[in-house]
Amino acid sequence: MSTLSWIVLVSLAGGALSVLAAAAITHAVRASGVTHLVSYAIGALLGAVFLEILPHAVEHTTHVHNLAATILFGILVFFVLEKLVLWRHCHHGGCEAHEAHPPAHDHGRSGLMILIGDTFHNFVDGILIAAAFVENTQLGIVTALAIIAHEIPQELGDYLILLHSGYSRLRAIAFNLLSSLATLVGALLAYFALSDMKEWVPTFLGLAAASMIYVAVADLIPGLHKRAELKATLQQVLLIGLGIASIAIAGALVGE
Repeated sequence: MSTLSWIVLVSLAGGALSVLAAAAITHAVRASGVTHLVSYAIGALLGAVFLEILPHAVEHTTHVHNLAATILFGILVFFVLEKLVLWRHCHHGGCEAHEAHPPAHDHGRSGLMILIGDTFHNFVDGILIAAAFVENTQLGIVTALAIIAHEIPQELGDYLILLHSGYSRLRAIAFNLLSSLATLVGALLAYFALSDMKEWVPTFLGLAAASMIYVAVADLIPGLHKRAELKATLQQVLLIGLGIASIAIAGALVGE
């Protein structure tokens, strides 16, 4: 099988496997339990950012200040994007900002931004897969397996956030699968223009990190403060820690 065939096959299969595995894990969770698992999603997002994405971004850049500026710019962009979604919602029927009792979900805002950030992240994964297969097939397969192992806990967090954001289970799976196609796009572009694409890896990673930080800190954590009792707080802290630990364990298992 040719190198290009390997890249296409692995990019499609890897994205689908990580998304479907995450969906399968949460399939047994009742709708009422999704709210509690948002804490886990926060931990998975922050763990992915600070244990995986940012370290890789720093490794691939010689301009750390530019990377930091990219993340800062990305956070501002996602703030503006969320405002645009809010304005659209307010002009097409009730606005939660004016409601005495805000709804349980956020009308898709955090889900939309997670999908955008995840698309950037998947795009970079495709670049890394292509670079590994160009080196040799064995390295490509190992790299792809490592990426899938890392993606499952993160995709689990993303899937939970989509459910929390008001998406149905079917729509959450469909949108996550659509986002995973960015892996194939990144891989194909990298295969045909690898030297040019490598220079953009830190930028894409920085934007992915910005979206995840923004959603975790601006959209999800404030919701946890609505339950201030000690038992709920301890549960939240434990689930956030579990989310972080799942990312750390996934990284350790593949030797990174």
